[in-house]
Amino acid sequence: MDAGSLRIAMWSGPRNISTAMMRSWGNRSDTAVIDEPFYAYYLKRTGKDHPMAAGVIASGETNWAKIAEQLTKGPIPGEKRIFFQKQMTHHLLPEIDRDWITGLTNCFLIREPREVILSYIKKNPDPELEDLGFVQQCQIFDFARNRSGSIPPVIDADDVLRNPEPTLRLLCDAIGGPFDKGMLSWPPGLRATDGIWARHWYDAVAKSTSFEPYIPRDGTIPNSLGDIYEKCRECYEQLYQYRLH
Repeated sequence: MDAGSLRIAMWSGPRNISTAMMRSWGNRSDTAVIDEPFYAYYLKRTGKDHPMAAGVIASGETNWAKIAEQLTKGPIPGEKRIFFQKQMTHHLLPEIDRDWITGLTNCFLIREPREVILSYIKKNPDPELEDLGFVQQCQIFDFARNRSGSIPPVIDADDVLRNPEPTLRLLCDAIGGPFDKGMLSWPPGLRATDGIWARHWYDAVAKSTSFEPYIPRDGTIPNSLGDIYEKCRECYEQLYQYRLH
């Protein structure tokens, strides 16, 4: 790692505020961002029927070792000092060796599973447990904690939405980087750093200029997803106890 550089991997499940968080970091003048670098690999290996899957695979790297090399040792885009990596926990499939993540500053973005599931089922009404990323998030957290000997920083999406500046200041302090007021707002629109899937998924973020105020999501978890919700809840609570607040 270059002297003075900071490579941040923020591990999140889907239907969180991870893209808004990428906007927040991407609005810093000292930071380069990358959007879900393992997505093409994940789609090719799993054959998941996601929107634009063929295009995502064609445009992305599908060799996980090359991706890991880029994230940990490759030059930071734009010769920036900070490299913020928006990582999806469910994209880190079991066959991927995880030793490389010890070369990063790992942090975790969690969200209450009721909020996640109610959002997710609008696009996919019948998710499997592994689609939601909670179990994988706990596994990655435990790996990073065991290898580093310290508790990785955890922030809760609801805390970010309720109190953006205090929560982001806590995160910056925890990872050893200065807070930047530019993280609190950003210009609307898509970015060259967005994945090609942005035009399908990022409508709300493209219209945003800051973190949206917290509004509890209406609805109830379908009975068919009760067991999945409980397993996600267990994982969420394991990490929630460590959240910065």
